[in-house]
Amino acid sequence: MTTHAPATRAPAPRTEPVRPRAAGRAPAEPRPLVGWLFIAPNLLGVLLFTFIPLASVVALSFTEWNLVSGFEGIEFVGLDNFWFVLQDPTFWRSLLITIAYAGVAVPLTLVVGLALSMALNRDLPGRGLLRACFFIPYIVNIVAIGMTWMMLLDPSAGLLNQFLGSFGLEALPGWFASSRWALPALILVTIWAQAGYACLIYLSALQDAPEQLYEAARIDGAGRWTTFRTITWPALLPSTIFLLITLFVGISQSFGMIALITNGGPGASTTTLSFYMYQTSFQFYRFGYASAVGLVTFLGIFVLMLAMWRAQRGRALHD
Repeated sequence: MTTHAPATRAPAPRTEPVRPRAAGRAPAEPRPLVGWLFIAPNLLGVLLFTFIPLASVVALSFTEWNLVSGFEGIEFVGLDNFWFVLQDPTFWRSLLITIAYAGVAVPLTLVVGLALSMALNRDLPGRGLLRACFFIPYIVNIVAIGMTWMMLLDPSAGLLNQFLGSFGLEALPGWFASSRWALPALILVTIWAQAGYACLIYLSALQDAPEQLYEAARIDGAGRWTTFRTITWPALLPSTIFLLITLFVGISQSFGMIALITNGGPGASTTTLSFYMYQTSFQFYRFGYASAVGLVTFLGIFVLMLAMWRAQRGRALHD
């Protein structure tokens, strides 16, 4: 005969007693007003300096206004300003100059920035100091840049022409004083000023590139060009599109350097669209027509940037 020991029950888990909530205390409610207060300064700045000016440009583009007559002198003209833009030879000439200026400066800036980033991404002595030196021109005041390059590119006493003259060259470039050389000189200054920015963006992208892919390429015996074409360039493509957009918008709207160095000349050789809008509005007081030119320029750049953005989809390394 077998006997069974009485089963023992496991002790029940101890639970903390639920304290009754004090009467009159409601759960904490989210306070959206605090969040709005934090973002209010930024929203106010965007409203005052972006949306209101943009709305004003759109409204003025359908009017004729010379500012001197006051708000009473605003005259609604409909689409006449846009029709005049399409027939204006000065507008088309300024458009071609802008395309030549940005179309040459932007690709060369990307090439120089990429070359600098790949060189400074290696283990070099004083690499941090070199990176800072190449980035400094991007943050230097535009007046200092303009005055420095005006002295360097002076046709008679500039250091660059003196250097070229030491090789026996007689037909030296007139640079900013020549209608033939003024635009190339502006492109040279722009590349010098913007290459550090492109270098910094490319450096950050190179440091985020997947190292395991490079190790696999080395194991497979891939050369430098094959590695660059199949790994490095796809990894840099999003940064390249970002630089293309930001640099093209910034350079095509460049005004300070042109106004300081060439004032749109000699002749009209450096009169870009941004400088033409300035002349139309603040020299000839045709604010309605200048607004129409600005709106057409904005729409053209927006369509171009949208096409560039869509063209790179699916080609990046992470895609």
